[in-house]
Amino acid sequence: MALNHVRSLRVIIAKEAVGVGHRTFAAAGGKAKKGSKGAASDAPKASILSKEVKSTTVVGANILKDGADPKILPDSEYPDWLWHLLDKRPALSELRRKNVDTLPYEDLKRFVKLDNRARIKENNSVKAKN
Repeated sequence: MALNHVRSLRVIIAKEAVGVGHRTFAAAGGKAKKGSKGAASDAPKASILSKEVKSTTVVGANILKDGADPKILPDSEYPDWLWHLLDKRPALSELRRKNVDTLPYEDLKRFVKLDNRARIKENNSVKAKN
């Protein structure tokens, strides 16, 4: 039995001497590239589009291969709901302070959605603790 251990130690020592079984790093003596990518190439490039084109078209909005970028229309050409997308909506705490009976329909829908979400999160955290 001891002889088997000695043989296995010899095999391990022989592999270490040859370099088998070791991970090594690449040699660091390689040539450095001239003009390597650095801060100079990261600088913003001057735009090739004119200011007139930038102010009249939505640059980069084209999704069709043969299409062109869409033109910017006057505000009256867009639907009314578009201008309300970024309006601030009340938070759950603010909706809870108000009387539920006097809330407008949109705020009531938002209250129910946010309240359900908060209840589900609370129930999940209680279940996770048990």
